[in-house]
Amino acid sequence: MILKDNFGRSIDYIRISVTDRCNLRCVYCMPDTIKSGCQQDGKIDIGSILTYEEIVRFVEVASTLGIKKVRLTGGEPLVRNALNELIRGIKAISGIEELTLTTNGQLLATMAAQLAEAGLDRVNISLDSLMPHRYSEITKGGDFNKVMAGIRAAEAAGLLPIKLNMVPMAGINDDEIEAFIRLGIKTGYQIRFIELMPTVVNEHLFSSGFIGSDEIKRRIESKFELVPLKLRKYGPARYFSVTSHDGPEPWAKGIIGIISAVTCRFCPQCNRLRLTADGSLRPCLYSNIEVGLFDALRNKASKEEIQNLIIKAVDLKPERHNISDGNEKKDDPPTTSGAPFIMSGVGG
Repeated sequence: MILKDNFGRSIDYIRISVTDRCNLRCVYCMPDTIKSGCQQDGKIDIGSILTYEEIVRFVEVASTLGIKKVRLTGGEPLVRNALNELIRGIKAISGIEELTLTTNGQLLATMAAQLAEAGLDRVNISLDSLMPHRYSEITKGGDFNKVMAGIRAAEAAGLLPIKLNMVPMAGINDDEIEAFIRLGIKTGYQIRFIELMPTVVNEHLFSSGFIGSDEIKRRIESKFELVPLKLRKYGPARYFSVTSHDGPEPWAKGIIGIISAVTCRFCPQCNRLRLTADGSLRPCLYSNIEVGLFDALRNKASKEEIQNLIIKAVDLKPERHNISDGNEKKDDPPTTSGAPFIMSGVGG
């Protein structure tokens, strides 16, 4: 079965937030003033989030509707205990072709081999600076060396290709774009530059720090040659082969991605749904529309009931998100009609 929305888009990808807890407080995501909604006294409140068994049940039913790809997110997914159990359960489901995970890398060094053994295919690792002190400032205390150790461990475990996600922010880390590309050329890691997205906690940062994808691309092309690549039929990233014009290896090549999450909508190609840790199915990241699955999964609803809730969410999927109406001046940050979420709560 192929699951299609009202605009003809095939929906075959689900992002699942296994927790809204995180061991970092990145400036654009979850500052110190924001507390996780699914935790009490610093511990996960299991009663308010889906169990692994319920998540596996959801994916089993979703796979009968054509869901083929699953990404585990958070918060930080590796802070939830025994994640290997969930990975094994999802990987055993017929029809699931790819199971991936997004992580900040702080716990990855000690877990990469276990994740791979359980069946995880690959990881995306968030890394917003190659300078240890700056990385610590952006993440409010993150350890750069732990991330690098995690990247090496993931590579050794075969969780390939390694993809590094970097959010360029004006006056904060945008001077490192070239350094990230050269890291990718040297190591073979895929570097993905993601536009800063507005949330309910970063309005000032978004206003002052936003850099659009056109500007990111312009800066890259001042130093490198870019050739468009078609790596996936669907997905938010535009991929390029990148060749350096100078340096010790002038013809070395790498792969980069540019994700125009705000300025250049990828909505016409959007193929995804998002399941929050507390069991709400969101058809669009930038929409308050949700379909509740928590009660159905907790009460062991039938396959048909769960299918109908998933289909309902797909039917409610809007044609486009509500960021950037196209009326801004060229150098202004896009407008929003109110960022409706906290990033850690919906899995990004």
